Amino acid sequence: MTIEYAFFLALIQGLTEFLPISSSAHLILPSAVFGWPNQGLAFDVAVHFGSLGAVILSLRLEIQRISTGMLVGMGRRYPRHAKLGWLIGLATLPAVFVGLIAQDFIETELRSDMVIAWATIGFGLLLWWAHYQKGREGFARIRLKEALVIGLAQALALIPGTSRSGITLTAGLWLGLSRRVAAKFSFLLSIPIILGAALLKTKDLLETSDPVAWDLIATGIVVSFTSAYLCIRLFLALIQRVGLLPFVAYRLALGLVLLMFLVRY
Repeated sequence: MTIEYAFFLALIQGLTEFLPISSSAHLILPSAVFGWPNQGLAFDVAVHFGSLGAVILSLRLEIQRISTGMLVGMGRRYPRHAKLGWLIGLATLPAVFVGLIAQDFIETELRSDMVIAWATIGFGLLLWWAHYQKGREGFARIRLKEALVIGLAQALALIPGTSRSGITLTAGLWLGLSRRVAAKFSFLLSIPIILGAALLKTKDLLETSDPVAWDLIATGIVVSFTSAYLCIRLFLALIQRVGLLPFVAYRLALGLVLLMFLVRY
């Protein structure tokens, strides 16, 4: 892997991790077109930690209040945020459970370019429907039922091409949340998922004897962190005014391009 390839790949990872446009679809297209190799385990760890640092920095105020409410105040300080923290933990469980029992099936049956292309289109149409939902509720709207529904939606993101942020945002809007609150909850919900994936990949990395290219690792961390941070800030600032239609159009166009490329080759 060259520095240029590492830069481009980390940029894609950082941007698509939090935008509702599917990171899987964006990673297979340049690989198929340019014949680029798999990025390797060490680089996967780097971009995961870069993305994790970006979402923690972006939502540091909410995270601080959730941590204080859950750990320091035991619910007496920031009770609403303490409740939110427990609901985030609960909403994480469906994806963990489905991932554990269906990992082999996902890897062997669903991780194909054609599945990614159709999922990009299909879940893009669901995002289109979510755009027209008149959600106006804040974090107080998120109760046990809402957390479970969004958590089950997140489990669907194990299907390559779905987009974790896209499907959780769709579920949040369907449940009556405002666009900004649905997006923030989706980003908060990504923290345990990204952390878990990063730790698992770190464990695998420690068990391998493959050499580590530290210049590529540094590039992956810095670029994924910077692009993810800017992406989150911009998305939260614009989602109320812009809505989701630009992302819907982009997903549909990308899915059609993937299908045409796959049929042709």
